[in-house]
Amino acid sequence: LSILALLFLCCYASATETQRVMIGDFSSGNLDGWQEKGFSGETQYQLLTLNSNTALRSKSQNSASGLYKKIRVDLSKYPYLNWRWRIENRLETQNEQIKSGDDYAVRIYVIVSGGLLIWRAKALNYVWANASPKYNVWPNAFAGKKAMMMALRSKQDETSTWYVEKRNVFEDLKTIFGTDIQHIDAVAIMTDTDNNGGQATSYFGDIFFTSQ
Repeated sequence: LSILALLFLCCYASATETQRVMIGDFSSGNLDGWQEKGFSGETQYQLLTLNSNTALRSKSQNSASGLYKKIRVDLSKYPYLNWRWRIENRLETQNEQIKSGDDYAVRIYVIVSGGLLIWRAKALNYVWANASPKYNVWPNAFAGKKAMMMALRSKQDETSTWYVEKRNVFEDLKTIFGTDIQHIDAVAIMTDTDNNGGQATSYFGDIFFTSQ
């Protein structure tokens, strides 16, 4: 899926001077600031209680739409992206690096706006892959090297199990794109199954940046 359609940012919510920059406060039942972007069909997103905690459930049936939040985060102060996620079933994807396999039970990505120079826009996708091994990095099958993919989970990881993630986004962007990127301009999440005609049910926990 091409995510370049999300890169039309025109205004930002500024991060406050705290040790934590909250992006997705799902445990509080809060979806403030999140907007939907459709690509093919509609993935359903709903806040609900799971094991006594509120989380964001995503359900995709041969569909691809995501939620995104415009927020400018200073990576020199808050480089670490934290979140938790789980999937209820695996996709049968055999090759995520081709267009017919560009489906993910969960993905979370950071977007760097190119401003008026749209061709300078970039995105880094952290994905729960099926075929690709952990920590593999590759260009998105639709968007090319402007949208890079990194597998954090794969078919060896358990379903119906919460996994807590923490990534140094500043270092990941520098390693993958070869330059210091000081700010990200949006965060997006998606469950998509349109290219392979599958279905997936997954959950996202709170998403936030921290200084350490």
